Amino acid sequence: MRKVTLFCAAALFSLLSFAQDNNADIVKVGDSMPAFTLHSTVNGTVNSEDLKEKVVLINIFATWCGPCQSELAEVQKTLWPKYKDNKDFCMLVIGREHTDDQLTEYNKRKGFTFPLYPDPKREVTGKFASQYIPRSYLINKEGKVISATVGYKKEEMDKLMAEAGTIQDLLTMHDFYMIDAKVEEVARALGLSELGLDKDVTELSGGQRTKVLLGKLLLEKPDILLLDEPTNYLDKEHIEWLKRYLQDYENAFILISHDIPFLNSVINVIYHMDNQELNRYTGDYDNFQKVYAVKKAQLEAAYNKQQQEIAELKDFVARNKARVATRNMAMSRQKKLDNMDIIELAAEKPKPEFNFKTARTPGRYIFQTHDLVIGYDEPLSSPLNLEMERGQKIVLTGANGIGKSTLLKSILGLIKPLSGDVEQGDYLEIGYFEQETPAGIETTCLEEIWQEFPGYTQYEVRSALAKCGLTTKHIESKVKVLSGGEQAKVRLCKLINRESNILVLDEPTNHLDVDAKDELKRALMAYKGSILMVCHEPEFYDGLATDVWDCGKWTTRI
Repeated sequence: MRKVTLFCAAALFSLLSFAQDNNADIVKVGDSMPAFTLHSTVNGTVNSEDLKEKVVLINIFATWCGPCQSELAEVQKTLWPKYKDNKDFCMLVIGREHTDDQLTEYNKRKGFTFPLYPDPKREVTGKFASQYIPRSYLINKEGKVISATVGYKKEEMDKLMAEAGTIQDLLTMHDFYMIDAKVEEVARALGLSELGLDKDVTELSGGQRTKVLLGKLLLEKPDILLLDEPTNYLDKEHIEWLKRYLQDYENAFILISHDIPFLNSVINVIYHMDNQELNRYTGDYDNFQKVYAVKKAQLEAAYNKQQQEIAELKDFVARNKARVATRNMAMSRQKKLDNMDIIELAAEKPKPEFNFKTARTPGRYIFQTHDLVIGYDEPLSSPLNLEMERGQKIVLTGANGIGKSTLLKSILGLIKPLSGDVEQGDYLEIGYFEQETPAGIETTCLEEIWQEFPGYTQYEVRSALAKCGLTTKHIESKVKVLSGGEQAKVRLCKLINRESNILVLDEPTNHLDVDAKDELKRALMAYKGSILMVCHEPEFYDGLATDVWDCGKWTTRI
């Protein structure tokens, strides 16, 4: 009896010690996985460095431990069959204070199909905990411990396996196990493979940087895509690829774009903001325009009818409120007026007006190049012998990054060519539209135009900006806080208020809304001078261009 009592007392003391001892845990949830190496003559060597970017499950057991046997049996039954063939999952079952021979003999009885690794001197297990088994640690692909359990409880084991399963499902859903192939696929589709995926982003053109950002977004495979003008800077080929991608995209996306053909090909719902209201329309953009036109006509008809009724009621009240016999009728009409829901029409948005001023007639040739090789550190073109005559309206086309903007700058003399030269014609008055507003501008729109035209009065500056479709709020704001389309209108304002006989335009349609784009095309068609323009929108330059030059024929990038 005394022996039994002493045994029970010792057991109770042991349990109390287990409950109170917090020093046994060396690695806790949130810690990084410690560095270790496991050697096994049966299963080979495993180094913690080799486990980076993998989900790792570590189980520490002993052959004499009853709870360990229950835990390993559950792992063999449920977890191992599901994930054993996954190359990005690793399970390490470590026998504490056991040799290879002991584990081999043990496994003859148990028949486990997962590898067992010996740790005879606790060199590995001692880095995780000083005592108590079984222990399980779940480590994510960043090398952080996200779960740590002591002892075997079925509910805890189920939770651990559920966590492992959730991580795996997330990785699978987001194409983690085939990420290299996906990167190659997207890079190839967006034309980034030719550049080299190790190229510095700062060395890329605006279009190439846009492609990189778009590629990053698509590789994330989000539940919903938010795309703000994704076709800006993209060439025709890659716009077509993006169109097919969105048509096949299994999740939802929200798209902002002024590229109407692109919109019509990928969307089925339109949300239209008008007069502080958000209205939903089904169908493409063309269908929206038809429905909106009908709705607008109905609203205008209702407005006119109501205004006529209001005028009649006010007239009746004014004529009859002073007479005793008709006062009650007049008050009734007034009450009807007071309770009437007044229909309001949205204020008409200012539509831009672009009218380019023409300078004196230049010489016959605008420019001629002689064995011109463009580029910065390396050639972007073969030797070019190009010429442009007075009156031509030339459009440069081709993939992003092949040197179209560089050619414009070389012709203008803004950058030096690698070899060859450019001969500009006589009496040229050049108007140059850059692809983007230079970074770091701190001036307001008003100040920006005033600096360009110091002789203008404030009224003339405001009037010039207003003609480009900018409101008072835009005019008084800093350029850097405006949208891309509003910044483009500021740059166009500079262009249309200075006389020119040759316009050099680098993707002028980027960011512009439909009305501004239509007006710009009209103005360019009416322009009497010459035009040299980079553009990726055939719908814009059709009927405008006299010549289209495919820059892909002379680039060294393809």
